[in-house]
Amino acid sequence: MKKIIVTGGAGFIGSNLIKYLLKNDDVSVLNIDVLTYAGNLVSLKDVERNKNYSFSQTDICDFKQIEKIINDFQPDAIMHLAAESHVDRSIDNPIQFINTNIIGTYNLLQASYLHYKTLPAEKKKEFRFLHISTDEVYGSLGQTGYFTESTPYDPRSPYSASKASSDHLVNAWYHTFGLPTFISNCSNNYGPYQFPEKLIPVTILNALQENSIPIYGKGDNIRDWLFVEDHVSGLVKILANGTPGESYNIGGNNEKTNLELVTTICGILDNLKPRVNGKSYNELITFVTDRPGHDKRYAIDATKIKTTLGFSPAYKFEEGIKKTIIWYLESQQWCEAVLENKYSLERLGKI
Repeated sequence: MKKIIVTGGAGFIGSNLIKYLLKNDDVSVLNIDVLTYAGNLVSLKDVERNKNYSFSQTDICDFKQIEKIINDFQPDAIMHLAAESHVDRSIDNPIQFINTNIIGTYNLLQASYLHYKTLPAEKKKEFRFLHISTDEVYGSLGQTGYFTESTPYDPRSPYSASKASSDHLVNAWYHTFGLPTFISNCSNNYGPYQFPEKLIPVTILNALQENSIPIYGKGDNIRDWLFVEDHVSGLVKILANGTPGESYNIGGNNEKTNLELVTTICGILDNLKPRVNGKSYNELITFVTDRPGHDKRYAIDATKIKTTLGFSPAYKFEEGIKKTIIWYLESQQWCEAVLENKYSLERLGKI
C-alpha cells in the first residue's frame, strides 16, 4: 500500500486531493493540517471514517513534531500543499506567510531528507516529495506571452515572494541533498470547498446575500482558471510519472478578465436562482480601489506536462464554473460552518 502524507489537507485543494487519492484502495493518506481559518474538517466529512485515512492537527512550523510524524508514518511520498495563500491577507500580515510558507517548507524538506537517508535503496527509488506552488511566482504578464517552467521568477506580493522562496528551497534540497523533489506551479483554482475569501466564492455569496459585488480597479486583470478536480489529477500524474528535480506548470487554458468572470457568474445565477426583484445580479457589481501591486495577467503554457506526462484538463470552463456555482447553492450549511466567526466577506489587503 502506498503511504502518502498530504499537508494542508483540510484546505480547498488539499481536501479535493485527499478524496481523489482515496478512490484508490491501495493508498493510505495521512492529512497534516493545523486548521487555520481556511482549514476545515467539515470538508472531509465523507472520508473521515475511511480506514485508509488519518488526520494529525499539527503545525508544519513545529519541526520536532513533523519529524516524529514522518518517522512514525514512514511515507512513500509527501504532497506539500500547506500554505497561507490569500494575497490580500499577505498584505495585512506578511509574517504569517514567511513562517508557514518558508519555515514550514524547510521543516518538511529537512525532516523528509532525514527520513529519506534511512531508507533502503529500493525504497529510495520510490520516495517522492511534491511541492505545490503557484504561477504567481513568475510575476505579471503583459497582453501576450505565457509562463513556462523556465520563466524567471519575479514575485510581486508577500504571498508570491514567500512561495518563490519555498520553491527555491525545494530545488536546493534536490540539488544539494539529492532529495527526489518535484514542483508544480498552477494557475488560479476554482471549484467546491474553496474558502469564501477568493473571487469566485465571494462573488457567489455576495450575490446570494444581495450585497455589492466588489471588483478591483477596472476589472481588466486576467487570470487563467483551472478546475480543482483537473488540478488534483495533474498532481497525481506528476507524483506517479514526473522526473525528480523538474517543475511542471498546470494550467486550465481559460483566460478571463475579472469582470468577464464575475458577469459570467451573475448570468448563471440569474438562471439558477433569480433575484426576487427580477433584476440581474450584474447590477450588484461595484468597482473598488485596486489591490496594491495587483499583477495584470497570468497565463500558463502547460505544454510540458501535456507532452511528457499526457495530462490535459478535462473540464471546459463553462462546465466547471456551472458545477461550482451549483455546489455553492447546494452547500449553504458548509459555507455557514466554515465562515462562522472567521470572515464576513469584507475587503482585506488595504494599505
